[in-house]
Amino acid sequence: MRPFEAVNPVAKFGAALLLAACLVLTIDWVSAGTALLLELAAMPFLGVRARAFWLRTLAVWIAAPLTGLTILLYGQASGTVYWEWLTIRVSDGSIDLAIATALRVLAIGLPAVVLFITVDATDLADGLAQVWRLPSRFVLGALAALRLVGLFLDDWRYLELARRARGVGDTGRIRRVPGQVFALLVLAIRRGSRLATAMEARGFGGETERTWARDSRFGWREWLVACAGLMVGMISIAAAVLTGHWNFIVG
Repeated sequence: MRPFEAVNPVAKFGAALLLAACLVLTIDWVSAGTALLLELAAMPFLGVRARAFWLRTLAVWIAAPLTGLTILLYGQASGTVYWEWLTIRVSDGSIDLAIATALRVLAIGLPAVVLFITVDATDLADGLAQVWRLPSRFVLGALAALRLVGLFLDDWRYLELARRARGVGDTGRIRRVPGQVFALLVLAIRRGSRLATAMEARGFGGETERTWARDSRFGWREWLVACAGLMVGMISIAAAVLTGHWNFIVG
């Protein structure tokens, strides 16, 4: 196991939250760009393989330019207007805002995805309950729901195969989606009811304080990871303030 994989998932979650909390305070390309450069420099030390990195973060790389394009066309106009058509207006202000927004999406989204590549759902639940002292009912319910996501994907595939076996799944793929979604909803409700009954029978709904099979520890490595996320955010804020690009979103 790589050293970063042994870090408590709660610390990874906290690092991502602290970094995001710093970056959402301002909309400027300096803070977002600084954070993104620091994150990319730290990626090789996280032990994430290149293939896994690009596959898991592909959605973020697609969402960032699309978000920037929307802001470019419909963002607040200021300065010189370069192109205008109906409600579309491209200006100096919208260009700066588009670049800052795209970089901020990358700076917040990439670490959030990468930090959780190596996270096990059970370890995260243990950390939330034992370290952050969240209610066990909430934690265990969320864990059970997360474990069912894979079953939903299997159910969707089995529904498609069943329809094709009946001769109704070869055409009209888009048209049959609402009916298939309803069938999946029925299956989800039935499985959820059975799961709730089974968990209740095993004492998961009791009022007594429950014990945990594995201890969730928060040591110096976890503090280091959390402080690293905060430091990246603080350095980004300092860079924006020193260069005069600080743009507080409330002000």
